[in-house]
Amino acid sequence: LKMASGNMKDIKRRIKSVQSTMQITKAMELVASSKMRHAKERALGARPYFNALYQTITRLAGATRGSESVYTRPREVKNSLYIVIAGDRGLAGGYNSNVVKLITQGNFDLKELDIYAVGKKGKDALQRAGCKISLDCSDICEEPTYADAAALGRRVLTSFAQGEVGEIWLAYTSFINTVVHEPRLIRLLPVSKEDVDEKVEREGSAGLKLQMNFEAEEESI
Repeated sequence: LKMASGNMKDIKRRIKSVQSTMQITKAMELVASSKMRHAKERALGARPYFNALYQTITRLAGATRGSESVYTRPREVKNSLYIVIAGDRGLAGGYNSNVVKLITQGNFDLKELDIYAVGKKGKDALQRAGCKISLDCSDICEEPTYADAAALGRRVLTSFAQGEVGEIWLAYTSFINTVVHEPRLIRLLPVSKEDVDEKVEREGSAGLKLQMNFEAEEESI
């Protein structure tokens, strides 16, 4: 009887412990759901601006063929710079691994690439694959700001303008819905009209085909 009584106490203690754990994990789930909702709203809210800016810049590149701008003039590509955006934490399904695969499973000589890694998980995975991490931007991943993006942008623009790199690419994950996230690789520089034409064909976005008028002239813009 004493043994049975002791076992019942252990069982009750375990049940109470499990119930406590369930309350904690339920609270964590609610917090995570709230964070996810806000992140989704920000991602979807920024997308039209990104698409419009990307479209405008590449249309300008097409309208100014033969321009002397360093950002549109084709050049011999000896080395490329890749900005790879991943996360700082794991347990996120294929979020980190899929964007890393864009680089590691591409037709690249990994030792010849300059990698600017945004996100600790991406940096670690690319290092293990033998890539050279030229810049570790993991510290900006948790709470990214416009100032962080602008500073990184100025740095890569300077590298490109000075001829240190021949191309600049961006590897990131496009949010489709809560269960689908599509890894993408787009070229940022040199700017090419063909890049936006491929984007239009891939996404079927009729809005990107609108005629644009510029003031001042395309060349000065």
